[in-house]
Amino acid sequence: MADKTVNVLELRRKSKEVKRYVVLTRILGLLVIILVAIIAIAYAISYFYDKFGSFTVKVNKYDMMRQGLTLSETPEYDKTISVLNANIVYDMTNISGADLPANIDMINGSHNGESYIAYTFYLINAGSDTISYDGEMNIENVTKNVDDAIRIAVYVNGEKTVYGKTKSDGTGMESDCDKEFFSATTVMKTLREGFEPKAKDKYTVVIWLEGNDPDCIDDLIGGTLKLSMDFKITEST
Repeated sequence: MADKTVNVLELRRKSKEVKRYVVLTRILGLLVIILVAIIAIAYAISYFYDKFGSFTVKVNKYDMMRQGLTLSETPEYDKTISVLNANIVYDMTNISGADLPANIDMINGSHNGESYIAYTFYLINAGSDTISYDGEMNIENVTKNVDDAIRIAVYVNGEKTVYGKTKSDGTGMESDCDKEFFSATTVMKTLREGFEPKAKDKYTVVIWLEGNDPDCIDDLIGGTLKLSMDFKITEST
């Protein structure tokens, strides 16, 4: 009788061990699935970022925390933020800059067209000091020399400047541009002095592939471009 009782207890123990094993196996399997999903999402984000490019605006986090320099997609804001990202245009074809909407700098946030990126944002002094800041737009990555025919219009408080790469033959600025790229990796630089508390500077950035540029050829098809615009405080009083 005692042997039968022992056998029943052993069977129950083994049954519990089997159940624990099954539950543990299912949990591990679920964790593996979640991990694979996270990796797949991260890869997809990275893929589209690399394939289609982007435009990012940043302020120095130290300047945001200590001096209140902040970004916003609207003139009003309810929190400080240090990074903004423009929406992506997945299939940008060449157009003429003359065909861009006349009110392109009058819409806040992302307002892309079929073949151009347009992004309006505000740089705001949310602190209590008058400051000076500088900013620069940099080319983070470019493929297939697509920057040869790229145009970038920057509106600062409504004043427009069109930037383009120096002509491929080295003879100077393209006829439809106001300024050449500052360097091979920098589009433009800006300096603002006397930026008082509560002051707001409005920026609109428009990016397109200029169809009238002689360098706008089929070899550029599939090219990508990544841009970033960075701001930092140079002086405060």
